[in-house]
Amino acid sequence: MPGLNSRQFSIEFFPPRTEAGEAKLDAVHASLAKLNPDFFSVTYGAGGSTRTGTQKTILRYQSLGSKMAPHLSFGGTDESEIVQLLDIYRQAGVRRLVALRGDIPSGSGAAAQHRYANELVAFVREQTGDLFHIEVACYPEIHPESSSYQADLGYFKQKVDAGADAAITQYFYNADAYFRFVDYCTSAGIRIPIVPGIMPITNYGNLARFSAKCGAEIPRWLDRRLADFDDDVQGLRSYGIDVVTDLCQRLLDGGAPGLHFYSMNLATSISQIWTNLALSETK
Repeated sequence: MPGLNSRQFSIEFFPPRTEAGEAKLDAVHASLAKLNPDFFSVTYGAGGSTRTGTQKTILRYQSLGSKMAPHLSFGGTDESEIVQLLDIYRQAGVRRLVALRGDIPSGSGAAAQHRYANELVAFVREQTGDLFHIEVACYPEIHPESSSYQADLGYFKQKVDAGADAAITQYFYNADAYFRFVDYCTSAGIRIPIVPGIMPITNYGNLARFSAKCGAEIPRWLDRRLADFDDDVQGLRSYGIDVVTDLCQRLLDGGAPGLHFYSMNLATSISQIWTNLALSETK
């Protein structure tokens, strides 16, 4: 089992759309930067809809000394634009990317450009060689569009074979799903680090809606317990911190090569979970 100091701990933001959102994220970034994560990633909206915001956020926090990893997809963007964006990031000192298929914007239909993550990984490798460390996505509980577990594993392996260095999972609350997935990946010849994606619990309604959309299962025992909090926001947040801390500890004890936190541009729960796990002591 790898030691904590060889593991990867990272945090994800989404690009703000307003000046107020930018100011809020600046404060969140300043707070979470004190934890000294290995990197911050920034999401890339459906069809590249937040390309400008993603780029702006990446360059801003990279200039402040944080190691940044932009999400990137082909959706709605041609190859020349990807090359230009890669060069901008290269010049800024960015050396890590999260390569994704990306979502098609609602209403675009079948005519929308829809190129897969393995194609993007291969393209980045063709253009930049080993300059960037490339992360890809994977799904311990199966991508909602996949026809079977085996098919989903096959799509993941295509990304690995194209040149991915590591993977970040969709979030989950069942540690056994992660460990079994890693075992299946090993059997399939996938050897890259598979970092668990972690979603802190701060809002039951939002979590339930998002989980239903992305295929992340909320175990029945957890779903019923969260529903019991009703309008007790602080009680739910405190309970969520305990549940997610326990999940993270089990993952680390079982050999997970790190943790990737989906922040939703909030700092409090991640900071407390980070402290509970004593992750800063490994930095």
